[in-house]
Amino acid sequence: MSETQFLPIRVLIADDHPIVRNGLVRMVELTDGMEVIAEAETGTEAVEQYRQHQPDVTLMDLRMKEMGGVDAIITIRQEFPEARIVILTTYDTDEDIFRGLQAGAKGYLLKDAKMNQLLDAIRKVHSGQKYIPPEVGAKLAERMSQPQLTDREREVLQILSHGKTNQEIAEALSISESTVKFHVNNILSKLGVNDRTQAVLIAIKRGVAGL
Repeated sequence: MSETQFLPIRVLIADDHPIVRNGLVRMVELTDGMEVIAEAETGTEAVEQYRQHQPDVTLMDLRMKEMGGVDAIITIRQEFPEARIVILTTYDTDEDIFRGLQAGAKGYLLKDAKMNQLLDAIRKVHSGQKYIPPEVGAKLAERMSQPQLTDREREVLQILSHGKTNQEIAEALSISESTVKFHVNNILSKLGVNDRTQAVLIAIKRGVAGL
């Protein structure tokens, strides 16, 4: 066997909750064949730490200050296309799953997962495999089967979810009210609903609303 086969898996942990992050660090450090080489509290720090240490596997929270997990993943993979990142989050809405994996994450795990699942995810992603639990895969498949909203439609829906009128949405996005109506009609059609209230309920369920 070559010497490289005995090298520990080098892990970067990015999470904005100190207690959670410390728990993850301890869990990894107590596992044979793994070591934590860096920690990050924000998405910006995660990108900086990745550049500096280039870990084998990164555990990335989705919701962090300054820069969210999805944007951090996109930024890292633009510079390091082979980056192996596992999303570890409390959020399991299909939009979060879709955006995270679309950004290039190789795994998606919820924080209430058992310790052996987390360690298994790290090992599998390190070996070049993907780690997507069945329940996450089911939500992803459902999301993939639905028409995708454009970036502008997502913006309109997010503002709509805060109870804003078409005129207020138009002012917020610096577009005409007729353009807003066009986007709202497209949103209703793609979501398969008849009114704005139903659209907002689906947006909240999917995690699109940003509430």
